[in-house]
Amino acid sequence: MLSWPNRYRQLRDQCKAKPICEFYQCAIDNPAMPIGEVPLVALDFETTGLNYLNNDIVSVGLVPFNTQRIRYRNSQQWLVNPRQMLAEDSIVIHGITHSEVNQAPDFSEIITPLLSALSGKVIVVHFAAIERHFLYHALKERLNEGIEFAVIDTMELEKRALKARQGLIGRVLNSKLDSVRLADTRSRYGLPAYNNHNALTDALATAELLQAQLAYHYRPDTPLSDLWI
Repeated sequence: MLSWPNRYRQLRDQCKAKPICEFYQCAIDNPAMPIGEVPLVALDFETTGLNYLNNDIVSVGLVPFNTQRIRYRNSQQWLVNPRQMLAEDSIVIHGITHSEVNQAPDFSEIITPLLSALSGKVIVVHFAAIERHFLYHALKERLNEGIEFAVIDTMELEKRALKARQGLIGRVLNSKLDSVRLADTRSRYGLPAYNNHNALTDALATAELLQAQLAYHYRPDTPLSDLWI
């Protein structure tokens, strides 16, 4: 497993782009920090497609929170103009139209406020590959430098919980796990149904889900190293 304290030290020494360097300088790198004391921020992207090499970010939503409180007043959302044409099937999913993105700024204009909002917090996502890969490549294209960061992935935590519930016999029989989609996972904790595929709503949904997962499966003094990947 990757040692984030070591990796962040390496990244601080290597980075060149100012917004990325400032992000690394503020990164939480103490694996023993109790989750109850960790400042968190839920992050979600809507994109032109699922292939980070050929697609781009359309909107960003983030919600700061901790294990006890969601700070929705401090949430932020940006609509950006992607460098790839919006596909019709992606418009159906997220509802963002050509005319809306044509009037929006390029992602380069939100880099500084976005990384500032993420700095000093542990990022929380539902399915880490999307936010990690898309943010890395969006920055690489515009700053000639990508970014790496630890995350708490609510999808991964749910897989762990389902496997624990499944037990040894279920694993031996290779029983199929229940769905770990965001809406399906929330329903298992009695959380309300939201409309999917809005970046800010999905970020809020992810924040609420992590709070529920922590309340059900973990203690407030659980070390960060047990949760982040």
